[in-house]
Amino acid sequence: MRLRRIGIAVTLLLASAGCGVAGGATASVSGRDRLVVGVGKDQPGLGFRDSNGAYKGFDVDVARDVARRIGATHLTFKPLTSGEREAALRGGDVDMVVSSYSITQQRKTQVAFAGPYYVAHQDILVRGGETAVRNVRDLRGKRLCQVAGSVSWRRVTEERKIDARLVPASTYGQCLDDLVSGTVDAISTDDLILAGFAAQRGNQVRFVNAPFSDERYGIGLRPGDVRGCEDVNKAITEMYQDGTAARLLKRWFGSTGLNVTTTVPQFEGCG
Repeated sequence: MRLRRIGIAVTLLLASAGCGVAGGATASVSGRDRLVVGVGKDQPGLGFRDSNGAYKGFDVDVARDVARRIGATHLTFKPLTSGEREAALRGGDVDMVVSSYSITQQRKTQVAFAGPYYVAHQDILVRGGETAVRNVRDLRGKRLCQVAGSVSWRRVTEERKIDARLVPASTYGQCLDDLVSGTVDAISTDDLILAGFAAQRGNQVRFVNAPFSDERYGIGLRPGDVRGCEDVNKAITEMYQDGTAARLLKRWFGSTGLNVTTTVPQFEGCG
């Protein structure tokens, strides 16, 4: 009898733990007053800190709008590098991530994704006087910035089989400094990121404007938060339908010359 009681207790304990992981009330982003959101801090136009320490950008505004629509009234922003996002979600340091977070099959094994809230396209940024790089094939033999935790460099060297020389960096902000100083020859990542950099540095850099992939920006959630995913997708749909998304895209990228999309993206499944 004693063994039976112990067995029942263990079963109930495991079931309770399983419910928490699967996205119960304590794990979901839905219906909570306060949320901690992981964002970028050095990506002009997307996620950055101004001179007063305030977080601004398209991703930051999307996070505010989505959070409001799912019931949150107070947000705390936490800066994350590309390589920190999965661990921050899984470890509970943040409740969601809105930081040019491309949805990939590998990442979906570690975290949940709502959205995408925008579909960007990978492109290339070079120094202003560089004319030889006209498309991704021209990166062969060039020094390409490799950001830890990003998949962008893999799309060049592994998917496209371009033999570029990889130069490690911790952030895309460092990549931009290295590009201007001559440490690297090119940065290749999402066009929204590059457009923000181009607007910031003017004639020092050149936007190649030769897109070669689709980058589905998702909102990262903790594994198993199906309810949160569904509510966030509903919020994203409303954001596009009432014109908020178009207004935010115009606000942050209207002066860059980048062609942006203002229709609701096709969502990933929440199951």
